Amino acid sequence: GRNTSVGWSEADQNFTIRSVWNASGFNDTGQRTCFDSQYEIECPDEGETFYGQDAQFESNAFSFTENGDGTVTDNVTGLTWQRSTDNSGDGTIDAGDKLTWDAAMNYCENLELAGASDWRLPGIKALYSLIDFSGLDVSGYEGTDTSGLTPFIDTEYFDYAYGDTSAGERIIDSQYASSTLYVSTTGSNHAETVFGVNFADGRIKGYGMFIGGSEKTFFVQCVRGAESFGENAFTDNGDGTISDGATSVMWSQADSGVDITGGLDWEGALAWAEQKNAQNWLGHDDWRLPDTKELQSIVDYERSPDTTASAAIDPLFDATQIINEAGDSDFAHYWSSTTHANWSQVPGANAAYLAFGRAMGYLDGQWVDVHGAGAQRSDPKSGDPADYPTGNGPQGDAIRIYNHVR
Repeated sequence: GRNTSVGWSEADQNFTIRSVWNASGFNDTGQRTCFDSQYEIECPDEGETFYGQDAQFESNAFSFTENGDGTVTDNVTGLTWQRSTDNSGDGTIDAGDKLTWDAAMNYCENLELAGASDWRLPGIKALYSLIDFSGLDVSGYEGTDTSGLTPFIDTEYFDYAYGDTSAGERIIDSQYASSTLYVSTTGSNHAETVFGVNFADGRIKGYGMFIGGSEKTFFVQCVRGAESFGENAFTDNGDGTISDGATSVMWSQADSGVDITGGLDWEGALAWAEQKNAQNWLGHDDWRLPDTKELQSIVDYERSPDTTASAAIDPLFDATQIINEAGDSDFAHYWSSTTHANWSQVPGANAAYLAFGRAMGYLDGQWVDVHGAGAQRSDPKSGDPADYPTGNGPQGDAIRIYNHVR
């Protein structure tokens, strides 16, 4: 993407401020730290390796108002949220507050809070607006003390809890439901699936409605206002670029598949954007690798390879086709500029990507779409995909490392 509004550089701070959203605000990722392929580093200068990552560009910084009535207003997006997921009202956030998807929809539709009755379960783009990439992924954490962990949501304004281990949950079980159903199905059992955000591990995944015969339950945070949030207003400029009037961001119509076969690792993705600037590609020299929120803003959750034979993106865009782990025709994952930091001794080894094709995983002895087109997961920034023959994690998430760039 590139900025279509006037920005300015502050060399001593080594980042660029740019206006990103117009009518329906668009907030930043919250990432303020630069990384190489493993660790935190001083932010590099233009022309140096790893230049152009998330922390070097800032959009509309988070701005919340705690209203004193159980609600929080996001001053950037215009959305107003429940402050707490303590929906039982017992003063503790635990497994008892979680609801099935149908119950969550009903709860929000019938909620009366702060003198308002127009609450709703948020769509996935609204819910993702709250994600804060100053958080640290807890995947693999085997301790029981959560006091030193950092979730992907601002706990100064929102009451938050990790999974309820006293009820048999894992610490990572902090999935929030959205109203966005996957237009296809996931898993080997072709399960009906809903997208949600996990503020413990910093991901969007599609979750099957049932687990082991029981309905899956989620934390629920209702929202009101800005009903058109996340709607795009694309214009094909006729010159290989597409502008989104909703965000003031211009995109390349083609992805890196236009001249790179097989994808790029994260360092290569950053470098490819800089190469395009040196070439004055499509008449512009201020291209950058998009951050997670910019990239997620152009996902079309009404499209998928199984239902529209396309990537989950507006057909104005060209999308590189690939052969996925199951040997099927599919569409690429796209790198973001956002490091997916974790609590481990190598905190910066992964970066976030958006799956515009199936989010594959090795489950029940086969490769299947486990999390849906439109998922946001993470890959190692470098390495050999062959080291992960059955993926990684509980659902065997496919590890590609060599992803594409939009």
